[in-house]
Amino acid sequence: MDLQVGVAWFKSTLGGNEVWRFLAWMLAILVAGIAGRVARYYLAKVSEVVSARQRHVLASFLGAMGKAAVFALVVIAFKAGLHFLVLSSAVSAFAVTTTNVLVVVATGYVLYCLVDVASSAMERAAARTPSKLDDMLAPMVRSSLRVTVVVLCLVQVATVLSDKPLTSILAGLGVGGLAVALAAQETIRNFFGSVTVLTDKPFELGDRIMVDKYDGLVEHVGFRSTRLRTFDGDLVTIPNGDLAGKGIQNAGKRPYLRRVMSIGVPYDTPPAKMERALEIIKGILANHPFQDPSMLPRVVFKDFGSSSMEIMVLYWFCKADYWEFMAFNEKVNLEILRRFNAEGIEFAFPSQTVYVAGDAKRPLGFPRAPGPGGAGSAV
Repeated sequence: MDLQVGVAWFKSTLGGNEVWRFLAWMLAILVAGIAGRVARYYLAKVSEVVSARQRHVLASFLGAMGKAAVFALVVIAFKAGLHFLVLSSAVSAFAVTTTNVLVVVATGYVLYCLVDVASSAMERAAARTPSKLDDMLAPMVRSSLRVTVVVLCLVQVATVLSDKPLTSILAGLGVGGLAVALAAQETIRNFFGSVTVLTDKPFELGDRIMVDKYDGLVEHVGFRSTRLRTFDGDLVTIPNGDLAGKGIQNAGKRPYLRRVMSIGVPYDTPPAKMERALEIIKGILANHPFQDPSMLPRVVFKDFGSSSMEIMVLYWFCKADYWEFMAFNEKVNLEILRRFNAEGIEFAFPSQTVYVAGDAKRPLGFPRAPGPGGAGSAV
């Protein structure tokens, strides 16, 4: 009796279809979802194995297909399962439209995931070139491809829903694009700013640049903005439209570092010791290992300062490494200190000299006001 009831229920109709037809349709979708998850799991495992063998592009392809597997198989099962149902003309038209939209979205999602394959190939190729321009272009091309896939997918969906030819959709997009362009002037300005940055190449990824008050390393260059990582650890985002119109100081491109320092000695230093001080500094800097023959050090008795006699020291460190430059400066400073102490040459410090009235070496006099008979005299 129960079996007969069950068979009767399966044969009962719902919306003009037997129940078993709906169950068969939903079962097909469920099986496709499970199959997609299993495929995603095994494709991810195979991708890890292939990546360990240094076949990164193939690994990216398998990973991308694994991401898209679930949704793609469910859409295929959704469309195929409709054959189990008996649909009226109105419902059939709606089902066909819905299915076509899902197929377009699924195809777009597969292409969106496959962009990672092209991106991986470009990044691998960029890593083999000495220029860092390729490293900046790779993420921008990836973003462009993704935007292109999304736009084409939306256009195709609009074509399916409106049942109009593609040319009509594109014409409508042209009119709407003008309005969008007027509203997105800042975005367009930043886009052309990024083109300017890529064309002029004022910096590359990893370079240290100074823009306005910001000083940091270039971490990312996108279509809209450039990101700097300051030495305080802050991430600064600068719109490319602003960046293209500003002066950029690129410390990463300098071939050398220059140091200018001033050493003061007291005014009571004899001329012989001043000459000896100049000889000591010149000897320390002579033929230093980071010197270019065309840029020899300069050591001169520059000026008589307010509280000391000034020695100007100028030299170039022909390497771009800042911390090596600081280590070399430290060695120079220690050697100057050591040699000056050994020679009895003192370093000056800010001071003032006060002359006391009555000093026999420096007599002071004040003019007396002229009297009735003539000029005054000093006291």
